[in-house]
Amino acid sequence: MQFGIFSIGDVTTDPTTGRTPTEHERIRAAVAIAKKAEEVGLDVFAVGQHHNPPFVAPANPPILMAHIAAQTERLLLSTATTLITTTDPVRIAEDYAYVQHLAEGRVDLTLGRGNTGPVYPWFGKDIRAGIPLAVENYALLHRLWRETDVDWQGRFRTPLQSFTATPRPLDDVPPFVWHGSIRSPEIAEQAAYYGDGFFHNNIFWNREHTGRMVDLYRQRFAEHGHGTPEQAIVGLGGQVFMRPNSQDAVREFRPYFDRAPVYGGGPSLEEFTEMTPLTVGSPEQVIEKTLSFRDYAGDYQRQLFLIDHAGLPLDTVLEQIEILGEQVVPVLRKEVAARAPEGTPEAPTHRSLVRRRAELEQSPA
Repeated sequence: MQFGIFSIGDVTTDPTTGRTPTEHERIRAAVAIAKKAEEVGLDVFAVGQHHNPPFVAPANPPILMAHIAAQTERLLLSTATTLITTTDPVRIAEDYAYVQHLAEGRVDLTLGRGNTGPVYPWFGKDIRAGIPLAVENYALLHRLWRETDVDWQGRFRTPLQSFTATPRPLDDVPPFVWHGSIRSPEIAEQAAYYGDGFFHNNIFWNREHTGRMVDLYRQRFAEHGHGTPEQAIVGLGGQVFMRPNSQDAVREFRPYFDRAPVYGGGPSLEEFTEMTPLTVGSPEQVIEKTLSFRDYAGDYQRQLFLIDHAGLPLDTVLEQIEILGEQVVPVLRKEVAARAPEGTPEAPTHRSLVRRRAELEQSPA
């Protein structure tokens, strides 16, 4: 299983000091967080796409991905998410293929509709067409990465005639795609139809809802002929905050939770940790709860944690990543490997996709 960090790049006032970081500080912090993730042995760093305050996650994630790729050696760079509804699929095809080359293949992406409604009219789209936009735009993106001289006529963009997106994907193998959704079964179906990954960022949702969404994806993955339900590629999200003593973790994190742009004003910290993957406590508690996710999601391939949300200062964030990398993830790797049935697929990488294509080309027709 791959373990990593995702960031939504919020610029939030620290409720304990009243200090608000500058946009420049938050942008530079994203780079420091990614480098720390590689330093402590994590596998993935993913960044969101936003076009509005209070976020400074890049409007064009490949810019940040390329910058981080130049300063790392093995870290896989992803998105959380790429807005398939309001970003032109031709632009996605070319930008992510370009950064794939710069990163020597250490790139994949999660496609999603985002959670900011006003972004639709900013880019001339209608939020009521969110699902049809996601379906049509990905149908085009999928072709652009696999075909040249593409002819295209759709509902939401101008037609294409004999169009070839450049550069072509590295080794002629497109970046692996996860389809991200927390509430839309249509997106689980889309992921299953193409045999792509399904990322359920269950940070807001109870285990019952997550289980239903993942089960739907697995069932339809098999029905579309891509393998067994257990061979489907699943990713999950979550947030953690750790101290050696769980009471200290709760005491320190509570003011951040209470005023967080994502959580604040809703259920209490205790209610939220009971209902969702949020884990505030000791490293041992994080390990125990994370291992429980497979009880309702099955054996899955990627676990990403939100660490830098809600105004936590950078020093604290880097300290949390260090705890995650040194005390939590090594245990999770060992336990996951011991519990996973034989044949459970690994998370796809560029190397594995290149190898798989070569195997298919060599196999008898």
